[in-house]
Amino acid sequence: MTAPDSAAALNAFAAAVAARIGADAVVTDPDAIAPWLADWRGRYHGASTLLLQPRTTPDVATVVALAAAHHVPLVPQGGNTSMVGGATPPADGSAAILSLRRMNAIRRVDADAGLAVAEAGVILSDLHDAALAKGRRFPLTLGAKGSATIGGLTSTNAGGTQVLRFGTMRALVLGVEAVLPDGSIHDGLAPLKKDNRGYDLNQLLVGAEGTLGVITAVTLKLVPAVAARAVGWVGVDSPHAALDLLRLCEATSDSIESFEIVPAHSLALVLEHIPGTRDPLAGPHPWHVLIESVVSDAAAEAPAETLERLLAMGLERGLIRDAAIAASETQAEALWKLRDSISEAERASGPALQHDISVPVAAMPDFMIDGAAAVEAAFPGTSAGAFGHLGDGNVHFHVRAPAGADRSWVVENSGRISPFVHDLVVAAGGSISAEHGIGQMKRDELARLSSPARMHALAAIKRAFDPDNLFNPGKLVTLAPARADQ
Repeated sequence: MTAPDSAAALNAFAAAVAARIGADAVVTDPDAIAPWLADWRGRYHGASTLLLQPRTTPDVATVVALAAAHHVPLVPQGGNTSMVGGATPPADGSAAILSLRRMNAIRRVDADAGLAVAEAGVILSDLHDAALAKGRRFPLTLGAKGSATIGGLTSTNAGGTQVLRFGTMRALVLGVEAVLPDGSIHDGLAPLKKDNRGYDLNQLLVGAEGTLGVITAVTLKLVPAVAARAVGWVGVDSPHAALDLLRLCEATSDSIESFEIVPAHSLALVLEHIPGTRDPLAGPHPWHVLIESVVSDAAAEAPAETLERLLAMGLERGLIRDAAIAASETQAEALWKLRDSISEAERASGPALQHDISVPVAAMPDFMIDGAAAVEAAFPGTSAGAFGHLGDGNVHFHVRAPAGADRSWVVENSGRISPFVHDLVVAAGGSISAEHGIGQMKRDELARLSSPARMHALAAIKRAFDPDNLFNPGKLVTLAPARADQ
Protein backbone atom coordinates (compact mmCIF):
# COMPACT_ATOMS: atom_id res chain seq x y z
CA MET A 1 0.00 0.00 0.00
CA THR A 2 1.24 3.48 -0.83
CA ALA A 3 2.33 5.49 2.21
CA PRO A 4 0.43 8.78 2.68
CA ASP A 5 3.46 10.97 1.85
CA SER A 6 4.24 8.85 -1.22
CA ALA A 7 0.64 9.10 -2.36
CA ALA A 8 0.71 12.87 -2.07
CA ALA A 9 4.00 13.05 -3.98
CA LEU A 10 2.65 10.77 -6.73
CA ASN A 11 -0.53 12.83 -7.07
CA ALA A 12 1.37 16.10 -7.30
CA PHE A 13 3.85 14.54 -9.74
CA ALA A 14 1.05 13.17 -11.94
CA ALA A 15 -0.62 16.58 -12.08
CA ALA A 16 2.66 18.25 -13.02
CA VAL A 17 3.33 15.73 -15.80
CA ALA A 18 -0.18 16.14 -17.18
CA ALA A 19 0.22 19.91 -17.21
CA ARG A 20 3.59 19.78 -19.00
CA ILE A 21 3.24 16.99 -21.60
CA GLY A 22 -0.49 16.21 -21.68
CA ALA A 23 -3.06 14.24 -19.74
CA ASP A 24 -2.87 11.33 -22.21
CA ALA A 25 0.61 10.58 -20.89
CA VAL A 26 -0.74 9.90 -17.40
CA VAL A 27 -2.50 6.63 -16.57
CA THR A 28 -4.11 6.17 -13.15
CA ASP A 29 -6.75 3.56 -13.97
CA PRO A 30 -5.91 0.52 -11.77
CA ASP A 31 -7.18 -1.92 -14.39
CA ALA A 32 -4.91 -0.41 -17.05
CA ILE A 33 -1.90 -0.49 -14.72
CA ALA A 34 -2.51 -3.99 -13.33
CA PRO A 35 -0.89 -5.98 -16.21
CA TRP A 36 2.40 -4.16 -15.65
CA LEU A 37 2.76 -4.84 -11.93
CA ALA A 38 4.13 -8.39 -12.13
CA ASP A 39 7.15 -9.87 -13.84
CA TRP A 40 6.95 -12.22 -16.82
CA ARG A 41 7.35 -15.35 -14.68
CA GLY A 42 4.85 -14.14 -12.07
CA ARG A 43 7.35 -14.39 -9.23
CA TYR A 44 7.51 -10.69 -8.38
CA HIS A 45 4.51 -8.46 -7.75
CA GLY A 46 4.70 -4.73 -7.19
CA ALA A 47 2.30 -1.87 -6.67
CA SER A 48 1.85 1.48 -8.36
CA THR A 49 -0.97 3.95 -8.85
CA LEU A 50 0.72 5.79 -11.70
CA LEU A 51 1.95 4.79 -15.15
CA LEU A 52 3.47 7.38 -17.48
CA GLN A 53 3.72 6.98 -21.24
CA PRO A 54 5.72 9.74 -22.94
CA ARG A 55 6.07 9.89 -26.73
CA THR A 56 9.38 11.73 -27.19
CA THR A 57 12.81 12.00 -25.62
CA PRO A 58 12.12 15.61 -24.49
CA ASP A 59 8.95 14.30 -22.84
CA VAL A 60 11.02 11.72 -20.96
CA ALA A 61 13.43 14.43 -19.88
CA THR A 62 10.50 16.47 -18.56
CA VAL A 63 9.15 13.47 -16.65
CA VAL A 64 12.55 12.72 -15.13
CA ALA A 65 13.11 16.33 -14.05
CA LEU A 66 9.66 16.47 -12.46
CA ALA A 67 10.22 13.13 -10.73
CA ALA A 68 13.41 14.50 -9.21
CA ALA A 69 11.60 17.64 -8.07
CA HIS A 70 8.83 15.59 -6.40
CA HIS A 71 11.25 12.86 -5.24
CA VAL A 72 9.27 10.11 -6.98
CA PRO A 73 11.15 6.93 -8.00
CA LEU A 74 10.77 5.76 -11.60
CA VAL A 75 10.74 2.18 -12.89
CA PRO A 76 11.48 2.13 -16.65
CA GLN A 77 9.56 -0.54 -18.50
CA GLY A 78 9.39 -1.82 -22.06
CA GLY A 79 7.83 -5.17 -22.94
CA ASN A 80 7.99 -6.32 -19.30
CA THR A 81 9.70 -9.56 -20.29
CA SER A 82 12.34 -9.47 -17.55
CA MET A 83 13.20 -12.89 -16.15
CA VAL A 84 14.62 -11.47 -12.89
CA GLY A 85 12.02 -8.93 -11.76
CA GLY A 86 14.02 -6.10 -13.25
CA ALA A 87 11.03 -4.03 -14.44
CA THR A 88 8.65 -4.67 -11.55
CA PRO A 89 7.85 -1.68 -9.33
CA PRO A 90 8.48 -1.92 -5.57
CA ALA A 91 5.72 -3.40 -3.45
CA ASP A 92 5.27 -0.27 -1.33
CA GLY A 93 3.67 1.62 -4.24
CA SER A 94 6.09 4.53 -3.94
CA ALA A 95 7.27 4.47 -7.57
CA ALA A 96 5.74 5.39 -10.90
CA ILE A 97 6.11 3.12 -13.92
CA LEU A 98 7.75 4.88 -16.86
CA SER A 99 6.55 3.03 -19.95
CA LEU A 100 8.56 3.51 -23.14
CA ARG A 101 6.13 1.54 -25.29
CA ARG A 102 4.76 4.59 -27.11
CA MET A 103 8.27 5.52 -28.22
CA ASN A 104 8.22 2.91 -30.95
CA ALA A 105 9.58 4.66 -34.03
CA ILE A 106 12.34 3.19 -36.15
CA ARG A 107 13.98 6.48 -36.97
CA ARG A 108 16.31 5.18 -39.65
CA VAL A 109 17.47 2.04 -41.42
CA ASP A 110 20.65 2.66 -43.41
CA ALA A 111 21.42 -0.44 -45.43
CA ASP A 112 24.65 0.98 -46.88
CA ALA A 113 26.03 1.91 -43.46
CA GLY A 114 24.70 -1.27 -41.88
CA LEU A 115 22.86 0.41 -39.03
CA ALA A 116 19.44 1.24 -37.67
CA VAL A 117 18.28 3.83 -35.16
CA ALA A 118 15.38 2.51 -33.10
CA GLU A 119 13.51 4.04 -30.18
CA ALA A 120 13.31 2.21 -26.89
CA GLY A 121 9.76 0.96 -27.38
CA VAL A 122 10.39 -0.74 -30.73
CA ILE A 123 9.51 -4.43 -30.53
CA LEU A 124 12.37 -6.70 -31.57
CA SER A 125 10.38 -8.54 -34.24
CA ASP A 126 9.37 -5.20 -35.80
CA LEU A 127 13.03 -4.22 -36.08
CA HIS A 128 13.74 -7.59 -37.70
CA ASP A 129 11.06 -6.88 -40.30
CA ALA A 130 12.23 -3.32 -40.98
CA ALA A 131 15.83 -4.43 -41.47
CA LEU A 132 14.80 -7.32 -43.72
CA ALA A 133 12.81 -4.94 -45.92
CA LYS A 134 16.12 -3.17 -46.65
CA GLY A 135 18.05 -6.37 -47.26
CA ARG A 136 19.65 -6.33 -43.83
CA ARG A 137 19.33 -8.23 -40.58
CA PHE A 138 19.56 -7.40 -36.91
CA PRO A 139 21.41 -10.48 -35.62
CA LEU A 140 19.88 -10.92 -32.19
CA THR A 141 16.81 -12.97 -31.54
CA LEU A 142 15.15 -14.72 -28.60
CA GLY A 143 11.90 -16.33 -27.61
CA ALA A 144 10.25 -13.07 -26.50
CA LYS A 145 10.99 -11.27 -29.79
CA GLY A 146 7.30 -10.49 -30.25
CA SER A 147 7.09 -8.44 -27.04
CA ALA A 148 10.63 -7.57 -25.89
CA THR A 149 11.63 -4.01 -26.72
CA ILE A 150 14.91 -2.49 -27.84
CA GLY A 151 15.27 -0.33 -24.73
CA GLY A 152 14.88 -3.30 -22.40
CA LEU A 153 17.16 -5.51 -24.48
CA THR A 154 19.84 -2.83 -24.36
CA SER A 155 19.36 -2.13 -20.66
CA THR A 156 19.82 -5.81 -19.83
CA ASN A 157 22.53 -6.56 -22.42
CA ALA A 158 20.38 -9.36 -23.81
CA GLY A 159 21.88 -12.39 -25.50
CA GLY A 160 20.01 -15.03 -27.47
CA THR A 161 20.90 -17.77 -29.89
CA GLN A 162 23.30 -15.85 -32.18
CA VAL A 163 25.85 -14.68 -29.60
CA LEU A 164 28.34 -17.27 -30.87
CA ARG A 165 28.84 -15.27 -34.06
CA PHE A 166 27.70 -11.73 -33.28
CA GLY A 167 27.96 -11.24 -29.53
CA THR A 168 25.46 -9.90 -27.00
CA MET A 169 23.52 -6.65 -27.30
CA ARG A 170 26.60 -4.80 -26.06
CA ALA A 171 28.51 -5.79 -29.20
CA LEU A 172 25.64 -4.65 -31.44
CA VAL A 173 25.06 -1.22 -29.88
CA LEU A 174 26.78 1.55 -31.84
CA GLY A 175 25.23 4.48 -30.00
CA VAL A 176 22.81 5.37 -27.20
CA GLU A 177 20.43 8.21 -26.46
CA ALA A 178 19.29 8.41 -22.85
CA VAL A 179 17.87 10.70 -20.21
CA LEU A 180 20.03 10.85 -17.10
CA PRO A 181 18.67 11.21 -13.54
CA ASP A 182 19.14 14.99 -13.52
CA GLY A 183 16.87 15.31 -16.57
CA SER A 184 19.69 15.99 -19.04
CA ILE A 185 19.78 14.19 -22.38
CA HIS A 186 22.83 12.14 -23.34
CA ASP A 187 23.01 12.19 -27.14
CA GLY A 188 25.42 9.40 -28.02
CA LEU A 189 23.68 8.02 -31.12
CA ALA A 190 26.52 8.82 -33.54
CA PRO A 191 28.12 5.51 -34.60
CA LEU A 192 31.71 6.59 -34.02
CA LYS A 193 34.35 3.92 -34.52
CA LYS A 194 36.88 6.03 -32.61
CA ASP A 195 35.97 8.22 -29.65
CA ASN A 196 38.44 8.80 -26.83
CA ARG A 197 36.53 11.34 -24.76
CA GLY A 198 37.02 9.48 -21.50
CA TYR A 199 34.52 7.06 -19.96
CA ASP A 200 32.22 5.38 -22.45
CA LEU A 201 28.79 6.53 -21.27
CA ASN A 202 27.05 4.44 -23.92
CA GLN A 203 28.53 1.22 -22.60
CA LEU A 204 27.85 2.22 -18.99
CA LEU A 205 24.16 2.45 -19.88
CA VAL A 206 24.14 -0.92 -21.67
CA GLY A 207 23.40 -3.55 -19.05
CA ALA A 208 22.69 -0.99 -16.31
CA GLU A 209 19.05 -2.16 -16.08
CA GLY A 210 17.68 1.39 -15.98
CA THR A 211 19.54 2.27 -12.79
CA LEU A 212 21.74 4.97 -14.39
CA GLY A 213 19.50 6.41 -17.09
CA VAL A 214 16.42 5.87 -19.22
CA ILE A 215 17.46 4.67 -22.66
CA THR A 216 15.25 6.35 -25.27
CA ALA A 217 16.89 5.29 -28.55
CA VAL A 218 19.75 3.13 -29.77
CA THR A 219 21.90 2.93 -32.89
CA LEU A 220 22.33 -0.73 -33.76
CA LYS A 221 24.55 -2.75 -36.04
CA LEU A 222 22.93 -4.53 -38.96
CA VAL A 223 24.43 -7.34 -41.04
CA PRO A 224 23.54 -8.63 -44.51
CA ALA A 225 20.35 -10.62 -44.74
CA VAL A 226 20.53 -14.40 -44.84
CA ALA A 227 20.93 -15.75 -48.35
CA ALA A 228 20.64 -19.35 -47.20
CA ARG A 229 20.80 -21.39 -44.04
CA ALA A 230 20.95 -25.00 -42.97
CA VAL A 231 19.88 -26.45 -39.64
CA GLY A 232 21.03 -29.80 -38.33
CA TRP A 233 20.14 -31.96 -35.34
CA VAL A 234 22.92 -34.19 -34.00
CA GLY A 235 23.03 -36.98 -31.43
CA VAL A 236 26.21 -37.14 -29.31
CA ASP A 237 27.44 -39.11 -26.31
CA SER A 238 28.36 -36.22 -24.05
CA PRO A 239 28.81 -32.46 -23.75
CA HIS A 240 32.53 -33.11 -24.18
CA ALA A 241 31.89 -34.63 -27.61
CA ALA A 242 29.65 -31.67 -28.40
CA LEU A 243 32.40 -29.22 -27.50
CA ASP A 244 34.90 -31.11 -29.65
CA LEU A 245 32.40 -30.88 -32.51
CA LEU A 246 32.05 -27.14 -31.93
CA ARG A 247 35.83 -26.68 -32.04
CA LEU A 248 35.93 -28.65 -35.27
CA CYS A 249 33.23 -26.44 -36.77
CA GLU A 250 34.96 -23.26 -35.68
CA ALA A 251 38.30 -24.40 -37.09
CA THR A 252 36.94 -25.27 -40.53
CA SER A 253 34.09 -22.80 -41.16
CA ASP A 254 33.06 -19.24 -40.32
CA SER A 255 29.39 -19.81 -41.13
CA ILE A 256 28.25 -21.46 -37.86
CA GLU A 257 25.87 -19.06 -36.20
CA SER A 258 24.19 -21.18 -33.52
CA PHE A 259 25.32 -24.21 -31.56
CA GLU A 260 22.81 -25.32 -28.92
CA ILE A 261 23.11 -28.33 -26.62
CA VAL A 262 20.05 -30.23 -25.33
CA PRO A 263 20.07 -33.22 -22.94
CA ALA A 264 17.85 -36.22 -23.58
CA HIS A 265 15.48 -35.49 -20.69
CA SER A 266 14.80 -31.94 -21.97
CA LEU A 267 13.97 -33.27 -25.41
CA ALA A 268 11.71 -35.91 -23.83
CA LEU A 269 9.75 -33.20 -21.99
CA VAL A 270 9.28 -31.25 -25.22
CA LEU A 271 8.03 -34.33 -27.06
CA GLU A 272 5.64 -35.05 -24.18
CA HIS A 273 4.20 -31.58 -23.64
CA ILE A 274 4.52 -29.64 -26.90
CA PRO A 275 2.04 -30.68 -29.63
CA GLY A 276 3.37 -31.29 -33.11
CA THR A 277 6.94 -32.12 -32.11
CA ARG A 278 8.86 -35.29 -32.92
CA ASP A 279 12.33 -36.72 -32.41
CA PRO A 280 14.46 -35.90 -35.50
CA LEU A 281 16.64 -38.98 -35.03
CA ALA A 282 15.78 -42.66 -35.19
CA GLY A 283 17.22 -43.80 -31.86
CA PRO A 284 17.73 -42.40 -28.37
CA HIS A 285 20.81 -40.33 -27.58
CA PRO A 286 22.01 -38.96 -24.24
CA TRP A 287 22.71 -35.49 -25.65
CA HIS A 288 21.68 -33.51 -28.69
CA VAL A 289 23.09 -30.54 -30.58
CA LEU A 290 21.29 -28.09 -32.84
CA ILE A 291 23.62 -26.43 -35.37
CA GLU A 292 22.76 -23.62 -37.77
CA SER A 293 25.00 -22.60 -40.66
CA VAL A 294 24.23 -19.27 -42.37
CA VAL A 295 25.63 -17.45 -45.39
CA SER A 296 24.86 -13.96 -46.67
CA ASP A 297 26.58 -14.40 -50.03
CA ALA A 298 24.63 -16.52 -52.49
CA ALA A 299 27.90 -17.36 -54.26
CA ALA A 300 29.43 -18.92 -51.14
CA GLU A 301 29.35 -22.61 -50.38
CA ALA A 302 25.77 -23.65 -49.66
CA PRO A 303 25.28 -23.96 -45.90
CA ALA A 304 23.75 -27.41 -46.32
CA GLU A 305 26.94 -28.54 -48.03
CA THR A 306 29.00 -26.93 -45.27
CA LEU A 307 26.99 -28.69 -42.62
CA GLU A 308 27.18 -32.04 -44.41
CA ARG A 309 30.95 -31.70 -44.68
CA LEU A 310 31.35 -30.78 -41.03
CA LEU A 311 29.09 -33.57 -39.82
CA ALA A 312 30.92 -36.10 -42.00
CA MET A 313 34.17 -35.03 -40.36
CA GLY A 314 32.51 -35.37 -36.95
CA LEU A 315 31.36 -38.91 -37.78
CA GLU A 316 34.85 -39.86 -38.93
CA ARG A 317 36.29 -38.66 -35.61
CA GLY A 318 33.71 -40.48 -33.53
CA LEU A 319 32.11 -37.30 -32.21
CA ILE A 320 28.64 -37.96 -33.62
CA ARG A 321 26.23 -40.85 -33.16
CA ASP A 322 23.63 -39.75 -35.71
CA ALA A 323 22.56 -36.58 -37.48
CA ALA A 324 19.80 -35.11 -39.64
CA ILE A 325 19.78 -31.94 -41.72
CA ALA A 326 16.52 -30.09 -42.37
CA ALA A 327 15.42 -30.41 -45.99
CA SER A 328 13.19 -27.33 -45.90
CA GLU A 329 12.45 -24.17 -43.95
CA THR A 330 9.50 -25.95 -42.37
CA GLN A 331 11.78 -28.69 -41.09
CA ALA A 332 14.34 -26.12 -39.94
CA GLU A 333 11.70 -24.30 -37.91
CA ALA A 334 10.56 -27.63 -36.47
CA LEU A 335 14.09 -28.30 -35.22
CA TRP A 336 14.31 -24.85 -33.65
CA LYS A 337 10.93 -25.41 -32.02
CA LEU A 338 12.42 -28.35 -30.12
CA ARG A 339 15.09 -26.08 -28.66
CA ASP A 340 12.89 -23.02 -28.08
CA SER A 341 10.14 -25.01 -26.33
CA ILE A 342 12.26 -26.44 -23.52
CA SER A 343 11.28 -23.85 -20.91
CA GLU A 344 7.61 -24.13 -21.83
CA ALA A 345 7.76 -27.92 -21.60
CA GLU A 346 9.49 -27.81 -18.23
CA ARG A 347 6.85 -25.43 -16.87
CA ALA A 348 4.18 -27.86 -18.02
CA SER A 349 5.94 -30.75 -16.29
CA GLY A 350 6.08 -29.12 -12.86
CA PRO A 351 7.83 -26.44 -10.82
CA ALA A 352 11.53 -25.77 -11.30
CA LEU A 353 14.17 -23.29 -10.28
CA GLN A 354 15.74 -21.79 -13.38
CA HIS A 355 19.26 -20.38 -13.38
CA ASP A 356 20.74 -18.32 -16.21
CA ILE A 357 24.48 -18.65 -15.65
CA SER A 358 27.72 -18.78 -17.62
CA VAL A 359 31.05 -20.51 -17.24
CA PRO A 360 34.14 -20.53 -19.48
CA VAL A 361 33.30 -22.52 -22.60
CA ALA A 362 36.02 -25.08 -21.88
CA ALA A 363 34.50 -25.71 -18.43
CA MET A 364 30.92 -26.06 -19.63
CA PRO A 365 30.84 -29.84 -20.32
CA ASP A 366 32.12 -30.75 -16.86
CA PHE A 367 29.83 -28.20 -15.23
CA MET A 368 26.74 -29.56 -17.00
CA ILE A 369 27.43 -33.07 -15.71
CA ASP A 370 29.13 -32.51 -12.35
CA GLY A 371 26.96 -29.53 -11.39
CA ALA A 372 23.78 -31.50 -11.96
CA ALA A 373 25.11 -34.46 -9.98
CA ALA A 374 26.15 -32.22 -7.09
CA VAL A 375 22.70 -30.59 -6.87
CA GLU A 376 20.86 -33.91 -7.00
CA ALA A 377 23.10 -35.32 -4.25
CA ALA A 378 22.62 -32.26 -2.03
CA PHE A 379 18.86 -32.05 -2.56
CA PRO A 380 17.46 -35.58 -2.84
CA GLY A 381 14.40 -35.94 -5.04
CA THR A 382 15.31 -33.08 -7.33
CA SER A 383 16.30 -33.50 -10.95
CA ALA A 384 18.88 -31.10 -12.35
CA GLY A 385 19.86 -30.49 -15.92
CA ALA A 386 21.39 -27.92 -18.20
CA PHE A 387 20.88 -26.82 -21.78
CA GLY A 388 21.81 -23.79 -23.76
CA HIS A 389 24.35 -21.95 -25.83
CA LEU A 390 27.44 -24.15 -25.74
CA GLY A 391 29.32 -21.81 -28.04
CA ASP A 392 29.32 -18.94 -25.54
CA GLY A 393 29.29 -20.82 -22.22
CA ASN A 394 25.74 -19.79 -21.31
CA VAL A 395 24.02 -22.57 -19.37
CA HIS A 396 20.34 -22.56 -18.52
CA PHE A 397 20.63 -24.70 -15.39
CA HIS A 398 17.25 -25.91 -14.15
CA VAL A 399 16.50 -27.75 -10.93
CA ARG A 400 13.14 -29.50 -11.11
CA ALA A 401 11.07 -30.22 -8.02
CA PRO A 402 10.47 -33.73 -6.69
CA ALA A 403 7.46 -35.50 -8.15
CA GLY A 404 4.17 -34.26 -6.73
CA ALA A 405 5.46 -30.88 -5.53
CA ASP A 406 3.27 -27.84 -6.14
CA ARG A 407 4.22 -24.31 -7.14
CA SER A 408 5.04 -23.34 -3.57
CA TRP A 409 8.14 -25.53 -3.81
CA VAL A 410 9.98 -22.83 -5.77
CA VAL A 411 9.49 -20.17 -3.10
CA GLU A 412 10.23 -22.55 -0.25
CA ASN A 413 13.46 -23.91 -1.74
CA SER A 414 15.00 -21.13 -3.81
CA GLY A 415 16.83 -19.74 -0.76
CA ARG A 416 18.68 -23.05 -0.34
CA ILE A 417 19.16 -24.36 -3.85
CA SER A 418 19.99 -21.22 -5.83
CA PRO A 419 22.91 -20.18 -3.59
CA PHE A 420 24.25 -23.73 -3.86
CA VAL A 421 24.11 -23.52 -7.67
CA HIS A 422 25.68 -20.06 -7.66
CA ASP A 423 28.53 -21.27 -5.46
CA LEU A 424 29.24 -23.98 -8.03
CA VAL A 425 29.22 -21.36 -10.78
CA VAL A 426 31.68 -19.09 -8.98
CA ALA A 427 33.95 -22.04 -8.23
CA ALA A 428 34.03 -22.75 -11.96
CA GLY A 429 35.04 -19.16 -12.70
CA GLY A 430 31.63 -18.19 -14.03
CA SER A 431 28.89 -15.58 -13.68
CA ILE A 432 25.53 -15.90 -11.92
CA SER A 433 23.90 -13.91 -14.74
CA ALA A 434 24.67 -14.63 -18.38
CA GLU A 435 21.95 -12.85 -20.35
CA HIS A 436 18.92 -12.13 -18.14
CA GLY A 437 20.44 -9.48 -15.88
CA ILE A 438 20.46 -9.12 -12.10
CA GLY A 439 17.18 -7.31 -11.41
CA GLN A 440 15.91 -7.94 -7.90
CA MET A 441 16.12 -11.72 -8.08
CA LYS A 442 19.92 -11.89 -8.03
CA ARG A 443 20.77 -8.58 -6.33
CA ASP A 444 21.66 -10.09 -2.95
CA GLU A 445 23.55 -12.97 -4.55
CA LEU A 446 25.56 -10.51 -6.62
CA ALA A 447 26.59 -8.73 -3.43
CA ARG A 448 27.37 -12.01 -1.65
CA LEU A 449 29.53 -13.47 -4.38
CA SER A 450 31.23 -10.43 -5.90
CA SER A 451 34.54 -8.96 -4.86
CA PRO A 452 34.48 -5.82 -2.73
CA ALA A 453 36.14 -4.01 -5.64
CA ARG A 454 33.28 -4.82 -8.00
CA MET A 455 30.54 -3.89 -5.53
CA HIS A 456 32.28 -0.67 -4.49
CA ALA A 457 32.63 0.35 -8.15
CA LEU A 458 28.98 -0.46 -8.93
CA ALA A 459 27.73 1.50 -5.92
CA ALA A 460 30.04 4.43 -6.66
CA ILE A 461 28.83 4.67 -10.26
CA LYS A 462 25.20 4.42 -9.18
CA ARG A 463 25.63 7.11 -6.54
CA ALA A 464 27.42 9.41 -8.98
CA PHE A 465 24.62 9.15 -11.56
CA ASP A 466 21.63 8.81 -9.23
CA PRO A 467 22.45 10.04 -5.72
CA ASP A 468 18.79 10.07 -4.68
CA ASN A 469 18.28 6.46 -5.84
CA LEU A 470 15.21 7.32 -7.93
CA PHE A 471 16.03 5.22 -11.01
CA ASN A 472 14.74 1.65 -10.76
CA PRO A 473 15.41 1.39 -7.01
CA GLY A 474 16.04 -2.06 -5.57
CA LYS A 475 17.47 -3.45 -8.79
CA LEU A 476 21.05 -4.52 -9.54
CA VAL A 477 22.72 -2.69 -6.63
CA THR A 478 21.46 -1.35 -3.30
CA LEU A 479 22.74 2.00 -2.12
CA ALA A 480 23.42 2.39 1.57
CA PRO A 481 21.93 5.62 2.98
CA ALA A 482 24.36 8.50 2.74
CA ARG A 483 25.91 9.61 6.04
CA ALA A 484 24.69 12.88 7.46
CA ASP A 485 28.19 14.36 7.18
CA GLN A 486 28.49 13.58 3.46
